[in-house]
Amino acid sequence: MSMPPFFLNRRRFLQSSLAGATAAALRVSDAEAQGRAETLLVVQELSPNSLDMQGVGSNQTVNGLSWNCYDRLLTYASKTLPDGTQSYDREKLAPELAESWEVAADGMSCTFKLRKDAKFHDGTPVTADDVKWSFDRAVKVGGFPTFQMSAGSLEKPEQFVAVDDHTFRIDYIRKDKMLLFNVAVVVPFIINSELAKKSAAADDPWALAWLRTNEAGGGAYRIESWKAGTETIFARFEDWKSGPLPKIKRVIARDIPAPGTRRAMLERGDADFSTGFAPRDFDQIIKEGKVKVSGVPIPKSLLYVALNTSKPPFDNVKLRQAIVWAMPYEQIQNNAFFGRAVPMYGGPDKIEKAAWPQPFPYTTDLDKAKALMKEAGFEQGLDTTLSFDTGTATVGEPTALLIQESLAKIGVRVTVDKIAGANWRTTLNKKELPMALNRFSGWLDYPEYYFFWNFHGNNSIFNISVYKNPAMDALIDKARFSTDPAEYDRAVKDFIAMCISEVPVVPLNQPIHDVAMQKGIGGYEFWFHREPDYRQFSKT
Repeated sequence: MSMPPFFLNRRRFLQSSLAGATAAALRVSDAEAQGRAETLLVVQELSPNSLDMQGVGSNQTVNGLSWNCYDRLLTYASKTLPDGTQSYDREKLAPELAESWEVAADGMSCTFKLRKDAKFHDGTPVTADDVKWSFDRAVKVGGFPTFQMSAGSLEKPEQFVAVDDHTFRIDYIRKDKMLLFNVAVVVPFIINSELAKKSAAADDPWALAWLRTNEAGGGAYRIESWKAGTETIFARFEDWKSGPLPKIKRVIARDIPAPGTRRAMLERGDADFSTGFAPRDFDQIIKEGKVKVSGVPIPKSLLYVALNTSKPPFDNVKLRQAIVWAMPYEQIQNNAFFGRAVPMYGGPDKIEKAAWPQPFPYTTDLDKAKALMKEAGFEQGLDTTLSFDTGTATVGEPTALLIQESLAKIGVRVTVDKIAGANWRTTLNKKELPMALNRFSGWLDYPEYYFFWNFHGNNSIFNISVYKNPAMDALIDKARFSTDPAEYDRAVKDFIAMCISEVPVVPLNQPIHDVAMQKGIGGYEFWFHREPDYRQFSKT
């Protein structure tokens, strides 16, 4: 390495000193470069509002925290999508905390052998007692976690048996093909029970208060620091045994609410990974090619308008059918989503496959809509409200305004109601909104799973259309528990056809989950929960 010209007239000892200093600086720089190669900087819109995804009110990013910091008994295997993106394989399970599992000959229980060298982050060995306490918690804590467990017939603590320190058994209430796949979703994560129980109380037996601000897992990453609304730092757990040790030692996830700032940081190389941009931005990012984008249609996911079927005016099926013919589908697809979604309109009249989602046969036809308005008794029109979550305003607001404009052409005068993201789920759960623009994504990739949550008369928290139809319930239940492929196929096609006819929701599109990252980032894998799995990442 030669010295700059202005150093050439310096004394020799100064030259030597500067040369030595420069070499030392290079050594530091090399060390820093290595550190950067093992550190992932994520810029996100919103940080976890809790460290416990089973807690009341936990937000979307808590799912990712749980996924990386806690183990589950099982996980999903990987597969490669046609564009080369890695994705979970919804049809194949893989070991995680359980190194093996075996279903009994009668199909009414499953026994799991736990890894004998697995430890929690504090060094405590993981035992079957921890697994039982964690499963008991999931089915008893209430709210979404308990509903999710029940979707796979995991309902009672009596089902969960710690046979010995490293053997755990689930006894089945009924044969349910979704049971084991439900074991691999985010909810039944394994908690250091002895640590958690130290902070439990008579009025808080599941240590909800303590686990909201404390992590007690044994996953591939531990929480090094958490500042809600600012930054979360994950550090690799060097003694993790439930999979290959991650290549990334440290993940720094910073809250940058402004999407323009996040995008600029990515394009300058100041951040490694981000998501949550508007479709217009992703469209531009792809065209400009400064960073790479991975986009995957979200399985069992729909953006839709829910119509409240429990009260006037949308208890009138003819009115709902009028609405579905009046939606401005193509305008929404092109002007709100810039093509970054799969259209769910203009499908065939006949249900040809037992798959969900699939396009409804409706298109924009204002003449049909007006005729149905007359049949429904609303020839003079009506006034109503369409609500959306301001947290989705980048697509929600243009979509709502396009709907408002189109429905006005058939006499439906719509007031657009913006509801703050922090209040959105609470408002939906009241089930009083006449029309709501919403998105639902099912974790388990089965049509009957989606319909169980959204259209079953058990009035699930996600059935915001408040749709109740005993015939629909019977078809969903038949599909859930049928072992006859032909019977299953008929039941699924029949309940999809019923949904198309009854129109409790108006599907608009199947969203694509887009993420952007530096070109040197490898190992990104799409998951049903849509959060990054840092365990798979690599960086050059």
